[in-house]
Amino acid sequence: MNKIITIVMLLMITMTGMAQNQAKNMKTVYDFSLKDKKGNEVSLSQYKGKVLLIVNTATGCGFTPQYEDLEAMYHRLKDKGLEILDVPCDQFGHQAPGSDEEIHKFCTLKFGADFPQFKKSEVNGANELPLYTWLKEQKGFNGSYDAKLAAVMEKLYNEANPEPRKKDDIQWNFTKFLIDRNGNVIARFEPTVDMKEVEKQVEAAL
Repeated sequence: MNKIITIVMLLMITMTGMAQNQAKNMKTVYDFSLKDKKGNEVSLSQYKGKVLLIVNTATGCGFTPQYEDLEAMYHRLKDKGLEILDVPCDQFGHQAPGSDEEIHKFCTLKFGADFPQFKKSEVNGANELPLYTWLKEQKGFNGSYDAKLAAVMEKLYNEANPEPRKKDDIQWNFTKFLIDRNGNVIARFEPTVDMKEVEKQVEAAL
């Protein structure tokens, strides 16, 4: 049993290293791709010249109502060059348990969300998207949470994942990265940041 655990841990470390090496060779967000709900590769180079807000989301989270704010922002600013990229993730308390189609249906019916939504993915750990490895390298964690909330978040995360979060890992659902028109990361917002402040900085980047 100990040998099996050791082998699994070594594989996880190797896979994380591969993602990190791939991310180090990437210079802008346009060097990356995401998979759509059907598993097709979508190059982020198609968003060149746009301001991007990349968000890891969940359907059963206390922050899920932020979908309403995101949709309102998108409709107000998309003609000025904003795109919001939605990356569902189930790593935080298993709060995105549905299939890609179920998640999409929930978001469209409940919030009318019509910005691009991609395949459910991991944003931390051995299987994290190379995009997220790069995003976290560009803007590490620099926020803070109430001590009680932080303790609950850590407990739920550790119950759902085989390895604890690293310092700059995504802490929870609805963490947001703001990308300028040149493909560079210019801000990271924890989910507790007021959406009015997020929108203010998005507008400044347009």
